[in-house]
Amino acid sequence: MAWFGRGKGSADEVAEAAAADTSRFPTADESMIDDAGMGPLRPRDRRIGANEQARIDAGLAALAAAGVSVDDLDALGAAYDREYAEWHGTRKGKRPDHDLIVEKYAIGIGEHLARTTDLRWRIVTDVFGTDLALADQKEGDFVVVPTNLVAARWMRTEIGWIPGVVRHLIAVRTDAR
Repeated sequence: MAWFGRGKGSADEVAEAAAADTSRFPTADESMIDDAGMGPLRPRDRRIGANEQARIDAGLAALAAAGVSVDDLDALGAAYDREYAEWHGTRKGKRPDHDLIVEKYAIGIGEHLARTTDLRWRIVTDVFGTDLALADQKEGDFVVVPTNLVAARWMRTEIGWIPGVVRHLIAVRTDAR
């Protein structure tokens, strides 16, 4: 049956396709629930290893080389905004790899959160995949994936967001204590 064609497919084919698709929503996949009752929506985390620590160290070194302190959110945000504007203002064929810029600022944000909250660097796996993230050590269900924070805003061309967003996360974690 053609999905987008006009007049293609007989009435029987249309009825057969409709009958085969009795529900718009898939049934739960019980294979994703483990013996402890952990389902796909509850994140699982583990300690970071040497490779992840090397990523963090490289990001912090890149920020330090640029004269950016992860302890100063306003400076971190201003540096991100400048670097984004410079990248955006460069011709497409001449731009540096934006993934490296996103990673650098994600590490800076993550390290700031690690220094100022109860969140710790972890490798977190959930329904969306496995990422370098920060997670609380009490409940294990509060997760921040800094790369997602930065990458989503990069794609939306947002600037000026780092201090406010990170301060909000700090306030949420302070209230949770």
